[in-house]
Amino acid sequence: MAEASARERMEYDVVIVGAGPAGLSAAIRLRQLSAEAGKEVSVCVVEKGSEVGAHILSGAVIDPIAINELIPDWTSKDAPLKTPVTDDRFYMLGQAGAIRVPNFVMPPLMYNHGNYIASLGDVCRWLAKQAEEAGVEIYPGFAAAEVLYDGKGAVKGIATGDMGVARDGHHKPSFTRGMELHGKYTLIAEGARGSLAKQLIKKFKLDEGRDPQKFGIGLKELWELKPENHKRGLVMHTMGWPLDEGTGGGSFMYHFGENLCSVGFVVHLNYTNPFISPFDEFQRMKTHPILAQYLEGGKRLAYGSRAITEGGFQSVPKLTFPGGALIGCSAGFVNLPRIKGSHNAMKTGMMAAEAVFEAMAAGRSGDEITTYTELYEGSHVYKDLKRVRNVKPLWSRLGTTLSVLLGGIDMWINQIFGTSPLTLKHGKPDYATLKPAAKCKPIVYPKPDGKLSFDKLSSVFLSNTNHEEDQPVHLRLTDPSIPISRNLPLYDEPAQRYCPAGVYEVVRDTNGQNPRFQINAQNCVHCKTCDIKDPAQNITWVPPEGGGGPNYPNM
Repeated sequence: MAEASARERMEYDVVIVGAGPAGLSAAIRLRQLSAEAGKEVSVCVVEKGSEVGAHILSGAVIDPIAINELIPDWTSKDAPLKTPVTDDRFYMLGQAGAIRVPNFVMPPLMYNHGNYIASLGDVCRWLAKQAEEAGVEIYPGFAAAEVLYDGKGAVKGIATGDMGVARDGHHKPSFTRGMELHGKYTLIAEGARGSLAKQLIKKFKLDEGRDPQKFGIGLKELWELKPENHKRGLVMHTMGWPLDEGTGGGSFMYHFGENLCSVGFVVHLNYTNPFISPFDEFQRMKTHPILAQYLEGGKRLAYGSRAITEGGFQSVPKLTFPGGALIGCSAGFVNLPRIKGSHNAMKTGMMAAEAVFEAMAAGRSGDEITTYTELYEGSHVYKDLKRVRNVKPLWSRLGTTLSVLLGGIDMWINQIFGTSPLTLKHGKPDYATLKPAAKCKPIVYPKPDGKLSFDKLSSVFLSNTNHEEDQPVHLRLTDPSIPISRNLPLYDEPAQRYCPAGVYEVVRDTNGQNPRFQINAQNCVHCKTCDIKDPAQNITWVPPEGGGGPNYPNM
C-alpha cells in the first residue's frame, strides 16, 4: 500500500456535509444573515452524489412552512412546487378489498391540502441554485469520509475521501488525495444513518438518555401513467395488506406533473420475521386493485430506496457537540404518521445557521452552539414531533389495526389539549427485533410479471447506480465469518432479503453445499438498511469513492 501524501487544506467559516434540504437551507440562511449584517461568512457544502439531488429520494408531499420562511418569494423564482394537493385519501387494505378512512376522523395535522407534490431531488437542485447565487460554494462528487478534531477534541472540519484507490489498497495512476475542509463550525446533514453522524453520536454520547433511533426502509418508483389514469393532485396512503398485522408500514401514491406518479412503500425495520423482503412486499403491493387501477398500462421510469428515521421525539439525540451540530435527518425529525420530514429538515438547518451566525458574531468558534437546541425546543418542529410521539410505539406494541385507532385518539388529544399524559418508549433497537428463522414461516413471493411487479436487478438498473469497480468495498464486515457462522443458521442470513438492491447473497457450490457470503457492492443504492438491520451489527456502511452510487434524475 502506497504511503499517503499530506492533504491540502481549505478554510471556511462553516462547513456543511450534505446537499439535502437541511444542508442547503442552512447554507442559504447563513448567507442571508451575512448579507443582512454586512459581514462576510464563507460557507462550503460537500455532497457525495455526482450532482446535487443524485442521492435524494423522498415521496414527496412537501409542507411549504419552511420554504415560505426561508425564501418567501419562491413562487416567483420558479421553485419546482407546481402540483398542489387536491384529493387526499387514506385506505386500509385487505388482500382483495379496501376500506377508505373518512377524512373527518383524521386529526387536522394529517391533512395534505395546502401541501405540494414534488420531486425532492428537483427541490434540492433548485435550493442549490439559490445557495450558489447567494455565494455558497457547493462541491458535488466529494464524499465526507472523516471527521477532523482539534487538540481539545472539538470538531474542526472534515476530510473528503481519497480518489483512485484500488480494491487492494494500492494507489492507481488516477489517485488524488482527499481535501481537508476546516471550519469554525461543521454542520452534519448526511440524512438518515449518516456515517459521520453515527461516529459523532457515539463519540460525544449524543444519544445518552434518549430512546434508540427507529428506522423504516422506503422504496419508491416513478411512473408515467396513461393520461386517463392520471389524477393530478391525488395523494393516497394505505396500510395493511400485503404486510401482516404485526409488521408496520404502508404505501403512498402521489400524482403530479405531466402524467407522473410516485408510488412507494415503507416497511418499519423493527419487523420480526427474517424472511420478509421489503422489496418483494413493495412489488406485491402494487398488484392490489386500489393501486393497480392507476398503474396498469403505465411505464416505470425510475427506482430507488432509502432508510427513513422514524423514532421522532423520543429519539432525537443531543443536537450539538463541540464545533458543530446535527441537522435534518442526521438527527431524525421525520413526522412518521404524516410521512413528512423535509419541512422539518429545512427548519432545523435554518435554526442551526442562526445559532452559528450568532456565535461567530460574538467571536466564538469550536464550541457548542447551545442556542440551536433552544431554538429547536421553541419551534414548530418540536411541537410537530411531540404531538405524534406515541404513534410509533403504539404501532410497535399493538399491531396495525389497534394502533391506528389508539394513535388517532392520542393525536386528537394532543390536538385538542396541546399534550397527552403519556410518552411511550420505543424499546429495542431495530437490529434486535428478529426472531430465529426456525420460529418463523418462510414467505413465498410471486414471480414478477414485468408489468406491475419487477425483479431487483432490473430495478437497480433504473436507479442508474454505478461505482468504480476497482475500489475498496464500502460495506465493511467487522467479522467476515459472522454471516455464515451465525446469521445463516439463526436467521437464514436476512441480508439477502432486507437489502433492496441485491447487494448480499449466500452463494453455494453446485451441490448446494459450502455457503459463502458475497457482497455485490456495485449494486448498492446507499439506503443504509444493512447498517441498521443486521442482527449482529457486523456491517458498517462507509462512503465509497465520491460520485458513486445512484443517480436519481427526479426522485
